Amino acid sequence: MKTMLKLEEIGLFFYCMSLFAQLPYAWWWFPILLLVPDIGMLGYLFNTKLGAFTYNIFHHRIIAIFTLLTGIYLTNPIIQFTGIILLAHISFDRILGYGLKYQDSFHHTHLGNIGKT
Repeated sequence: MKTMLKLEEIGLFFYCMSLFAQLPYAWWWFPILLLVPDIGMLGYLFNTKLGAFTYNIFHHRIIAIFTLLTGIYLTNPIIQFTGIILLAHISFDRILGYGLKYQDSFHHTHLGNIGKT
């Protein structure tokens, strides 16, 4: 099952790349901005509760899909690009085993524990 989920995430990641290819931006913007959603980890500088909240905001698929659909509706390529980057980043994280965070620890995710136990 774990392999199937990773394959699904890989497929979604490549789909995001194909969506990006239809936008009027140079290809190098995609890899440069792919890690920007990790800015949500800054909440962990204060405490784990705020950290989990801010991390999950930047890593929640509903927010990414809403952003992408808003960009499509408004025909705004910048908003579309933002949604694509969010979706691609989420898939990339899930491929690596990172999930949405629980409030007790950065290492406790909805996909299980990550890092040193």
